[in-house]
Amino acid sequence: MTPQDTTIHIGGPWFEDLRVGQTIADTPAVTLTDGHAALHMAAFGDRMRLPLDHGLSNSVTEEPRALIHPMLVSNMAIGQTTWASFRVKANLFYRGLVLRRPVFVGDTLSTVTKIVALKQNAAKPGRAATGLVGLEITTTNQHGDIVLRFWRCPMVACRDPNANTGPRNQKGADNLDVMPADIADADLLAAVPATWNLAAFRKLPGLHAAHVKAGTTYAVEARDSVSGAPEIARLTLNMAMTHFDAAASIYGARLVFGGHAISIASAQVLRALPNIVTLIAWRGCDHLAPVFENDMLSSRVSVEAVTPLANGGALVDLRVLVHATRGADAVAAGQSQAADVLDWRVVCLMA
Repeated sequence: MTPQDTTIHIGGPWFEDLRVGQTIADTPAVTLTDGHAALHMAAFGDRMRLPLDHGLSNSVTEEPRALIHPMLVSNMAIGQTTWASFRVKANLFYRGLVLRRPVFVGDTLSTVTKIVALKQNAAKPGRAATGLVGLEITTTNQHGDIVLRFWRCPMVACRDPNANTGPRNQKGADNLDVMPADIADADLLAAVPATWNLAAFRKLPGLHAAHVKAGTTYAVEARDSVSGAPEIARLTLNMAMTHFDAAASIYGARLVFGGHAISIASAQVLRALPNIVTLIAWRGCDHLAPVFENDMLSSRVSVEAVTPLANGGALVDLRVLVHATRGADAVAAGQSQAADVLDWRVVCLMA
């Protein structure tokens, strides 16, 4: 007797499959290594001093292990959430991301994703149905300490292109306002590493916190070409099909992972302010337009506020507007020759 062949389809959820209150906690944990740090550096060339200079990192943090770049931490956490956005068509925004404690080489990150809101988009003629998914993300280290918490909102395809899902699960389930619009001052202050020796950092030449003034805008001349997008997405365990398969994209061309574009922006911020100690938080990041491979990105970095700290440092609020000059993939996808693509509001620690 021959057993009957069985085929099991391996994929990810459609919008209709998701439920408010659903928790996704089975994503593999990741131990961050020198290899991860080297690949991040090779991809973005970010000049943040502490992840690059292990002697300086030890003097400032009093930790023998090298600091992991906060953008690598954020990108890994985002990648760990992407089973929920397997069928993403676009990511609209990030909110309230606070890096609550630093991460060093050898730390292991685990991420739990909770669905907090579901809202179907209004139907449009000729466009398949989609919905917005509010995700609350919490990442912890090997000791169970919260490393970061944030919210993001992907737009996910419906299984039925003519779907009308109606109210989901319970009253208020479609309220995207459950994702906070800003970060409390107390949460920002709590995220500042209390034991770091900022005096050691202030010995470096160049601009420090005392020299940075609100109202200043830095226009970074050097542009960066977006390249290696699928490889960076794979590095972060990203599962969203649109980053790997042009047929899964609404544009007919692969979308670049949002964290990739933000990491390029971070590297450009460090050209303007090379003595940033670390990133503390993202008040938010709005995706204004898609990014495609071979786009050329440039940034305008505006200082919105400088908040002095008792340790002699300061929290510096920056607004980073990222502009794309389009490459061939974007033009072939019907995009305009140029567009603003990111509005990133980031809080930095300076000494």
